[in-house]
Amino acid sequence: MSDQDSSTSASQTEGEVEGERDEEMDGEMKGEEEGEKHRDSLVPSLSSFSTSLSAVMRIKQKYRTMKKRRQDIALGLAADRPLTGAPPRSSPKIFTFDGLTPSSFSSSVPQWNKKRKRKRVLYPNRRGCRAPPKQERSRAKYCLVLLCAIVFIQVYNAIENLDDHVLRYDLDGLEKTLRREVFGQQGAVEGLLSHLKDYLSTYVHNKPLVVSLHGPSGVGKSHLGRLLAGHFRSVVGETLVLQYYVLHHCPQDADALQCSRDLAALISQMVERAEEEEKIPLFIFDEAEHMHGEILDALLQLVASKQSNEYLNAIYLFLSNLGHTHITKYMLQNSSSISMASASSGGHSHLKKELTPILRSTLEKLHPLWTEADVLPLGLLEKGHVMECFLDEMTREGFYPDHTNIERLAGEIEYYPEAGGHQYSQTGCKQVVAKVNLL
Repeated sequence: MSDQDSSTSASQTEGEVEGERDEEMDGEMKGEEEGEKHRDSLVPSLSSFSTSLSAVMRIKQKYRTMKKRRQDIALGLAADRPLTGAPPRSSPKIFTFDGLTPSSFSSSVPQWNKKRKRKRVLYPNRRGCRAPPKQERSRAKYCLVLLCAIVFIQVYNAIENLDDHVLRYDLDGLEKTLRREVFGQQGAVEGLLSHLKDYLSTYVHNKPLVVSLHGPSGVGKSHLGRLLAGHFRSVVGETLVLQYYVLHHCPQDADALQCSRDLAALISQMVERAEEEEKIPLFIFDEAEHMHGEILDALLQLVASKQSNEYLNAIYLFLSNLGHTHITKYMLQNSSSISMASASSGGHSHLKKELTPILRSTLEKLHPLWTEADVLPLGLLEKGHVMECFLDEMTREGFYPDHTNIERLAGEIEYYPEAGGHQYSQTGCKQVVAKVNLL
């Protein structure tokens, strides 16, 4: 009971609760002691004595344990509550970090391990722990990269092949030859080379290239055709170039139907051979104004865009003097404006712009074949151009190029009346060869 009094003095507020607990425990212990004493009195043997002694020890140990627990509880309540007689707190206690040092904080607060253990993955099939399967990477990305590489290679190869294709026909060499040997028709030469470069720079065509050169007699149409034929024979071969002279190959009107059949068969063989050799053939038709209607009909079927691929890869060149009256009349009446356009490097473009619609309307009335052709007009030659023709021919024949002699020969040529400071030849350079042969 002295222990109970000491605990009551330490905590007055819990006296009643602790007193009731002590009384219950004391009553239990007393009952147990009385029971043990009663047992001891009934069984005075040694075994009963040892049993009672062990029971007493257990009771005493249990009592000490409960007593220590009550003291701990009492001390905890006393620390939380203010002591008797202490002044009450005027303000709530606010927690701050003042007075705390890293050493005291680290000593008081346990440090957790930085590395946390991974949670164990439980699998329901009890076959052991297995790593999760790796996600398969999409193959679409690799396919896209491969497709881009293939497209790049194809485009690069196509560009290289186009360059090789143009170089195969040596258009630069052809341009130098035409500019050197064709006089007074530089605008027409530029237009023809432009058509050839555009057509020969690609493999795929939806129609063959059809060019029709028109001009008066002696302006260089046949000479231009011979130069083209010689150049293409050197680059594509003799068998893929055809020079067709109507008055020579089909002079009789009665043979027009048979001539058209033979010509169509010949062209078919040449385009098939060109397709096998991966080349483009050239067909030159000189003196096209003398062509029969049956031949024109056969050619119209061949140049139509509905033909097979080998017929689309071909070049047709027509040389004729159809519409020469329009060209002559226009140049004589507009010589002054042509001179001004020539001074500004636009003489041929002005001539082509004005004459092409007139020539096309005239040609379409003759035959629908001309609707498929690109028309290029060739203008009249001046006296200076005729003198250049004499100089070139005399050089070829081995004569000394005397300027006085050349001017004398050029003066023997017939000319139109001077218009706008220009003196145009009526026959062009057609009589040059004959006059040089007379020297």
